[in-house]
Amino acid sequence: MHKLRGATLAFNGLGRCLSAEKHRSALKIHSRGFVCAHHVDESNKNEVYDIIISGGGMVGSAMACSLGMDRNLDGKKILLLEAGNKKVMHKVPDTYSTRVSSISPGSATLLTGVGAWKHITKMRCKPYKRMQVWDACSDVLITFDKEDMQDEMAYIVENDIVVAALTKQLDDLSDNVEVKYRTKVVKYSWPMPHKPASAIPWVKVTLASGESVETKLLIGADGPNSMVRQGLGIATVKWNYDQSAVVAVLHLSEPTENNVAWQRFLPSGPIAMLPLSDTESSLVWSTSHQHAQELLQLDEESFVDAINSAFWSNENQSEFIETAGSLFRSTLSAIMPTAGSPRQLPPSVAGIGPKSRVMFPLGVGHASEYIRHRVALIGDAAHRVHPLAGQGANLGFGDVACLTRILSQAAFDGKDLGLLCLCRSNAAPAGV
Repeated sequence: MHKLRGATLAFNGLGRCLSAEKHRSALKIHSRGFVCAHHVDESNKNEVYDIIISGGGMVGSAMACSLGMDRNLDGKKILLLEAGNKKVMHKVPDTYSTRVSSISPGSATLLTGVGAWKHITKMRCKPYKRMQVWDACSDVLITFDKEDMQDEMAYIVENDIVVAALTKQLDDLSDNVEVKYRTKVVKYSWPMPHKPASAIPWVKVTLASGESVETKLLIGADGPNSMVRQGLGIATVKWNYDQSAVVAVLHLSEPTENNVAWQRFLPSGPIAMLPLSDTESSLVWSTSHQHAQELLQLDEESFVDAINSAFWSNENQSEFIETAGSLFRSTLSAIMPTAGSPRQLPPSVAGIGPKSRVMFPLGVGHASEYIRHRVALIGDAAHRVHPLAGQGANLGFGDVACLTRILSQAAFDGKDLGLLCLCRSNAAPAGV
């Protein structure tokens, strides 16, 4: 869970955009001396936006906030489309949600920059300063922490709270960003880079209400089953892990500082306990589908016993592995006297939150392209990862930071925001 430093959005498809610059419908010279596209179509009754973001989850809402707060994008028409209800949280729920994310300091910086982090801290989040990962078949372990244990390594935040905080910030940005909730997209129509005069110049978005809107740039933030990605026919490398994750809210046996994230590798898969408060933690147990089903069917007492056994039991250790591990540690200590980390014991679990036990299948996916003509993919629409390292949300926020930087520079230069590859070639720093 390392801090994101200049996380980047790996854009592809440069060749398609290089030729698109030559096929503009009309040219408009700006006062700065730059040239950008300006399409005039009096017969077109659809409202045209500069940017439409499809998907108002954590990443999509953060994208809308980030663009809405960028000074170089002042005056741009930005629309966020979300199929679900508006996430308003007047009061923090008494119970914790099972859907949580580990927010890195880099992501917290991004959320601070868009004005959402102050709302998150007023609601609730739990920082942790250390992570201990160890093996169930041996005494091998590794710890991650700061030397002085003063700075937070990351923060465990419920996804609903992140979205509610971003929604609250979007309310404050209503002059810059329009949001349509309970709005389902039923069809996308794509412009061609080499288009005839009669073709649509922008991406057309048809809504379930029958309304249609158009946009110079569509940002797909619509999750792992992205309709935007599928509609474009972008190939995706993906597979299932043949495992499921069992999640639950855990009640600890006694109050503790609870500032450590715990993860143990079992023969069947990793189990993690992430701090939510001094008395509660979040469970993520990756295992086979069959075992996951068995865990769901256990009564609460048996389920709690299984969790404690998974973190504490040494039944999977063997004498051979322990002897080899001991020899290795002795050799390492002789070479590096300061090597090794003190082992801590995880807290014991006393109970689980009511109706908090659920399971979901695990898989991975990666789009072969992140951009097409007038389209960009971010978040899980572009890349889905295993929850093992807790980096899914952080990668998405990295996309937000990178894409905002590129579009901001493009707007400053008077470029067409929809031609991302041309924007990127001149706006992105080395290494992006």
